[in-house]
Amino acid sequence: MPHNVRKEVSEADILFMKRALALAEKGRGAVSPNPMVGAVIVKDQKVVGEGYHRAYGQAHAEVNAINAAGDAAVGGTLYVTLEPCHHTGKTGPCTRLIFESGIARVVVAMVDPNPIVMGQGINFLRSKGIPVTENVLEEKARELNRGYIKHVTTGKPFILLKVAQTLDGRIATSTGHSRWVTGEDARIYVHRMRSENDAVLVGIGTVLADDPHLTVRKVKGPSPKRILLDSQLRVPLDANILADDYPQKTVIFTTPLASKEKISRISERGCTVISLDADERGWITQELIWKTLGSLGFTSVLVEGGSRVHTECIKSGFVDEIVFFIAPKLMGAGLDSIGDLEIRNVNSALELEDVKIRRFEKDIMINAKLKKGSGV
Repeated sequence: MPHNVRKEVSEADILFMKRALALAEKGRGAVSPNPMVGAVIVKDQKVVGEGYHRAYGQAHAEVNAINAAGDAAVGGTLYVTLEPCHHTGKTGPCTRLIFESGIARVVVAMVDPNPIVMGQGINFLRSKGIPVTENVLEEKARELNRGYIKHVTTGKPFILLKVAQTLDGRIATSTGHSRWVTGEDARIYVHRMRSENDAVLVGIGTVLADDPHLTVRKVKGPSPKRILLDSQLRVPLDANILADDYPQKTVIFTTPLASKEKISRISERGCTVISLDADERGWITQELIWKTLGSLGFTSVLVEGGSRVHTECIKSGFVDEIVFFIAPKLMGAGLDSIGDLEIRNVNSALELEDVKIRRFEKDIMINAKLKKGSGV
């Protein structure tokens, strides 16, 4: 039977899959580059075991749920947010354990797009006589693991670009002052965004102007790795991202133009410095940035600017989603949030789609995707 067959889905299937998705979310920030996965085992309409993938290298969600259920798993239905694996990686194949546990039916939210899985787990279970129902709340499952999906299908991370600007498009005054453009509620939301991504990326201009920590402080959650684009390695040795309590979370992309002595001094602090080839401008290309981050295992990156980084990211076409925080303020002259995109005709303007709008106490957030094929 082909792995894309879908059987009738009951209200109970949807209910228990929602529970599995909620469990999967608990692994955020701890499992990357693996996907977040939740699993629930149900027997006689009662949950007899549940679990989720807690951390990279640890037991998968299905294993934790089966262990929690014990003998009660026999004859039960397993709800899992991603197709069970059928290969040996950090752990053994979940499909064989599912079969040996006596589970009678499996319901999955989505097929695993990873080429080493992609239908093999489902086909194995069916070959053992276990019915499998697919695509239950698939859209929600795909949204949950959008970083993982992008990473395993392209080798690059999911790229979320965040811009905080005034109504007239400024991120700083003409003197460079930028604290704070948006209100406290919006800033709290940005800290939540940080906690939900593997890394936050900025350019050297932001570090020189604002000396940010780029950590999670206003909400409960893990702090991401910090990626700095610094072609000439101008970062001060007393910058917060080098001198705070988390230097091991800092990764600097530089070029052969950088001082070898300074690279050594920064590396001694526990930071990672990676030298990459530069283009004719002396900058690292977007393609190389994202390819390298993907090879390092980053599945999702929050880009926080500044203006030049915003511009280069958008021009490259690699950005998956943009979040604008717009404050009801006017600065007149100042630093543009986005620079020249080299668009000279209104009909060539980049278009946004799937637009969502949210209002905070003072500010407005616009969340959207860049429409593929729009622009020049």
